[in-house]
Amino acid sequence: MRRRRLPPLNSLRAFEAVARHLSVTKAADELAVTPAAVSHQIKTIEDHLEIELFQRTKGILLLTDAGQAILPGIRDGFESLQAAIEQIDNLGDAGVLTISVAPSFAAKWLLPRLERFQAKYPEIDVRVGASMALTDFHSDGVDLAIRYGAGRYPDLHCERLLEETVFPVCSPKLLKGKQRLDAVSALKDQTLLHDDSPDDDPSCPSWTMWLKAAGASDIDGTRGPRFNQSSLVVEAAALGRGVALAKASLAAADLAEGRLIKPFGTAVPVDFAYWLVYPEPKLALRKVALFADWLKSEASAFAGKAGSQPV
Repeated sequence: MRRRRLPPLNSLRAFEAVARHLSVTKAADELAVTPAAVSHQIKTIEDHLEIELFQRTKGILLLTDAGQAILPGIRDGFESLQAAIEQIDNLGDAGVLTISVAPSFAAKWLLPRLERFQAKYPEIDVRVGASMALTDFHSDGVDLAIRYGAGRYPDLHCERLLEETVFPVCSPKLLKGKQRLDAVSALKDQTLLHDDSPDDDPSCPSWTMWLKAAGASDIDGTRGPRFNQSSLVVEAAALGRGVALAKASLAAADLAEGRLIKPFGTAVPVDFAYWLVYPEPKLALRKVALFADWLKSEASAFAGKAGSQPV
């Protein structure tokens, strides 16, 4: 049995509309074309199939046996096409939202809050990729990224999410005992924990810089263990391993839980910040727009709360 070539899509569409209405005029109104154009498409499909699909009886338009035979399959075909197109639209409302986040920010700031987004939008599954690497939004399948830096991301939309400050933190344990931390000068008897994460921010103070600014330049600010992730520095401090210079956003949860305290009040603002980064067309996806709005709301609430606390 030979396989027939399909008629043009426009002629199939015209046939389905005329068959449904049994009226060329009503089909033309639906398709926003002239009745003559619809009649031309009907003739095209009849010539292509070499059969008549309609007949007029006493001024009434009726389907022939051939027309009745092919109508259900054509109607099902258009319904399948419509469903397929709606699936594309639904990608913006539900499904998987893939975000790329700096690892320490993911662990210490985003993840403790993420359940609030998931409770509000359970139809959206968030996939978090913790990475400091540059993101190729096309090949990596990433919808949105959160980056710590200077905010220079060519050809991408970026919004400042959170500014950052740095200050010393330690476990409450270090306020007790013979060598308790009760003044900056007492740091000479404490282990200094160093953040060697690859931020490349010259404004972020090292222990040597901070001690000099605090008038304690006689203390060796180079000694002590080093970590290549900011979250590891914060965790080491919470475990009582020493005193860390921590970023405010990364230490906030442990400070709130009492695992960390700020032994000295001074907080140093830094030039780098956390940025929301994505290709402009991504915001047309509803799931991306919802997450971006939620994220900015969480960041605003956090900044307001942090700003109301003494430093």
